[in-house]
Amino acid sequence: MSSEPIRIGLVTDLTGPYQSVDGPAGADAIRMAIEEIGEVAGRSVELLLGDHRNDENEAARIAQQWYGEDGVDMVVSGVNSDTSLAMTAVAAEHGKPIFVVGAGTSVQTRQRAAPAIIQYAYSTVALGTVPGLALTRQGLKRWFFITAKYPFGLELEAHGSDAIRAAGGTVVGSVHNPHGEDDFTPYIEAARDSQAEILGLANGHAELLKAMAAMDRMGLASSMKLVGLLTFIDDIHDMGLERAQGLYFADSWFWTRDAESRAWAERFHARQGRMPSSLQAADYSAAFQYLKAVAAVGTTDANTVIQHLRSATLSDMYVRNGRIRNDGTMLHDIYLLRAKAPGTSQREWDVYELVATVSGEEAFPEGSG
Repeated sequence: MSSEPIRIGLVTDLTGPYQSVDGPAGADAIRMAIEEIGEVAGRSVELLLGDHRNDENEAARIAQQWYGEDGVDMVVSGVNSDTSLAMTAVAAEHGKPIFVVGAGTSVQTRQRAAPAIIQYAYSTVALGTVPGLALTRQGLKRWFFITAKYPFGLELEAHGSDAIRAAGGTVVGSVHNPHGEDDFTPYIEAARDSQAEILGLANGHAELLKAMAAMDRMGLASSMKLVGLLTFIDDIHDMGLERAQGLYFADSWFWTRDAESRAWAERFHARQGRMPSSLQAADYSAAFQYLKAVAAVGTTDANTVIQHLRSATLSDMYVRNGRIRNDGTMLHDIYLLRAKAPGTSQREWDVYELVATVSGEEAFPEGSG
């Protein structure tokens, strides 16, 4: 038995625009898992941190260094799909596990699936499918999309459209905005003129805020439902509930879900001064489940650990009865949430109203595209 420490690495945006939703606090969530489990198979556990600076070449360099030379046993891939694709390619080459937490592209479990790659938290498939299914089933059948014209946004629209049609709805139109667009007025006008009941925004945080501001100016917030197809607790907190109230969005976890999630979130809050995002909770869970697997098989041998993970049922404060499908997708419930009205929020960070729970089998349909 090796006396070397077990090495887990987190590569994410530690200093740039996405640091709040994952970043240093995500690293601390992993430390919480390490502290909770302690030694594993007689070995201590080390956490290494890498800042990819949203550069796919830097992400690949870190992963190659860690897997190839530094003896890192498992990597958690944080935010940014391009950097994650670079790292999962390295993980597949070395045959060592990588848990994809913060990157949502479905390419990693479709065109480029490999035994070492576990899509752990969410994907564009789930983020598009869950609102498309749940809201269409509730009678909101006429949809319009405003979509960022780059692969991530286009994936969100495509998967959402598939779900809407499967549930008996119609996509009456869509427009594509350049990434980083400032003026959303013409796009909102197109949505208004379409007579759609619900508007899906396949955009990131900055564009979401701009689109919502344009809806307010045009007085559409009361006549058209709005779905943010990539929305986290940080987005709602930054907007404030006065602006965000009524916004629908899907997420893989929320801190007010149950007593166990609340207790863990309070411990996180005591360390970080904020409530965790779903990504930070998933960082904890990925490390926790990996270390549980190592303890169960008594080795960090990659093939042995991967085989155990892929045959296990995963449960902790983040995931309930999760299982890893053959394509690497971790199947677990995804939640359709709505931002609360300000008067119903009982404290800072109390922003979630549960609308629907969609099973992993429905949230993550298999496919080739």
